[in-house]
Amino acid sequence: MSEQDNTNDQAVADSSESSGMKKTALFMFGLLLVTYILMVADRFLVSMLATDIRSSLELSVPNMFALTTMFTLGLGIAGLPAAALIARYSRKFVLLTGLILLSTATLLFTQATGFWSMFVFIVLQGVGMSFFATSMFSLSSSYFSANRVAALGLVNLSFGLGSLLGHRIIGEMRTALGSWEAPMLIFGFTGIAFAVLIAITVRKWFSEVAPVAKNLVDSGGADTLKNRNTIILTVMSAIYGMVVYGFLGTYPSYMREVLELPAAEVGAVMMWFGVGGLTSYYGGKLGDKYSSKSVIFTCSMALAVVTLALFMTGLSVLTYKILATLVGIFGAAIVYTNLAGGHVKSLRRSLSSKGSGMFVTSVYGGAAIGGYTMGLLVENVSWVFAGQVQLTALSVIVALLALGLKQEEFSK
Repeated sequence: MSEQDNTNDQAVADSSESSGMKKTALFMFGLLLVTYILMVADRFLVSMLATDIRSSLELSVPNMFALTTMFTLGLGIAGLPAAALIARYSRKFVLLTGLILLSTATLLFTQATGFWSMFVFIVLQGVGMSFFATSMFSLSSSYFSANRVAALGLVNLSFGLGSLLGHRIIGEMRTALGSWEAPMLIFGFTGIAFAVLIAITVRKWFSEVAPVAKNLVDSGGADTLKNRNTIILTVMSAIYGMVVYGFLGTYPSYMREVLELPAAEVGAVMMWFGVGGLTSYYGGKLGDKYSSKSVIFTCSMALAVVTLALFMTGLSVLTYKILATLVGIFGAAIVYTNLAGGHVKSLRRSLSSKGSGMFVTSVYGGAAIGGYTMGLLVENVSWVFAGQVQLTALSVIVALLALGLKQEEFSK
């Protein structure tokens, strides 16, 4: 056999191996996205079942609403530690740790005896989600480094699917099973099963890929978190967390207690928030094509307009579904995705883990108090006033802060 033939055979073998690795990588990424969908659905258990939990544990309105978003406290405090653990160990290790923590906490929900035990379990759940989400953001922005915001949009698309399926499935489970504990047991054990599957199938050559593997230059962006864009984005993300998670944490209770809709119908309405979130990929593409400043400003103002109508009574169920969809589009699909992308782009490419960790810490740190502040406003004034202050006014503030971003200082 000639040297030329040997060269051709080697080229064919290399091409076949490369094709096989790509298929394997797609399978692994798909498995992680499906797992993320499950985890996102899991986190809506407390808000969807809040009326039942409040009755069972004899909680006040502010305390119950605080619990509906308290998982974000765990998300907030664990964001930067998760990034540090990724740097010290691996994305796969941190990701698996997060999944096991979240699933275990979900199982422990059924053993809660009052506010503080539920508080501890929910914060533990948030820590688990933080570990998993930070790993996913870091992996996606590294593996798909040429289109980082679009890649983050794909991850956030999974958030939309989790929201869509989670609200609907939880509502149907509650109606069909007649118990608030049963859905939690089902989700918890399913999460443990996925952890075992990931441990067996996901390879480190995929999960630990670095930007240099894509031969990209580490140009532009700050080399520390102490820079103008990151500071502004951190404040914006915290306020955004209060807006969207104030909505997610309390709106199901508003529909069940004020509009008097059954749990399954509430799930059907909230499902449309997830439908809106399905446009996350395109929200990310907007961030790749236009400046973060213009995208976040425009869509935050649109979100402010939409939230004005959320707590109007006498509207049709179809109208509430449309409003939930618009919150999903402007809030979850566009603003959330571009805040995440902004944090990553404000730093050098090699610091993507720190950027994603700062995003998780800030957005969920703000979200942690979103349910409690909504509960206080509702109990002391009204649902309408709470919506106008926490959802509408804060959305306008996010839009105005976006004008302070300097696009030319982002990484290339």
